[in-house]
Amino acid sequence: MSCLFRPPAVSPLFPKPTASRPRLSMAASCSTSGLTEHRKLPVLLFDIMDTIVRDPFYHDIPAFFQMSMKELLESKHPTAWVEFEMGLIDENELAKKFFKDGRPFDLEGLKQCMLRGYSYIDGIEELLHSLKQNNYELHAFTNYPIWYKMIEEKLQLSKYLSWTFCSCIIGKRKPASEFYMEVLHHLGVEAASCIFIDDRRANVEAAGNAGMVGLHFRNVDTLKQELSSLGVEMVTLDSM
Repeated sequence: MSCLFRPPAVSPLFPKPTASRPRLSMAASCSTSGLTEHRKLPVLLFDIMDTIVRDPFYHDIPAFFQMSMKELLESKHPTAWVEFEMGLIDENELAKKFFKDGRPFDLEGLKQCMLRGYSYIDGIEELLHSLKQNNYELHAFTNYPIWYKMIEEKLQLSKYLSWTFCSCIIGKRKPASEFYMEVLHHLGVEAASCIFIDDRRANVEAAGNAGMVGLHFRNVDTLKQELSSLGVEMVTLDSM
């Protein structure tokens, strides 16, 4: 089964540029005043957790609380984390309502557990480096709270992409259609000029519904093949 989602009208290949062009500054790249014609397309939008970065919530946090994942999911407040991801509550308010019964826990310990657990998905940093070298415009498009700053502190993702579309900054979450519309409005490009990569199929399908090309992330090797089939250049220039 194909893991590529796109509207029928979208061409299967993005044309490769005939000559290298300088990458625009962020201010220019967000303009809709005609400067977009100088951008190297497509724009690449990446989910972060379990697409670029290992998600400690599923791998480490149950053990931190000495629970199974089932017990954790049954015990935690149904909306507290979502509210935290959208910037509606801060981490102190999260601590007060993380569990349905209001039990206290070590917030700083939880943060340190998360921080220890952040690492690049195997092979993804090399891919990001290659895309960056080929002058593609890369943005995070992710549901995550202000703790994205801990990820940045440890892994320095900003070497490769901008944290432009983080739910805690925008106040919206995938797969809500308005979040995708916000992204397109900010970028000032046609939806079909965007490739969105996410490990959650519902988010990828929502991207397709918004007119973007959506790729369901499974592993880096498959992602490379799918990007290549779309005409995305991934030659590592500094090794040539």
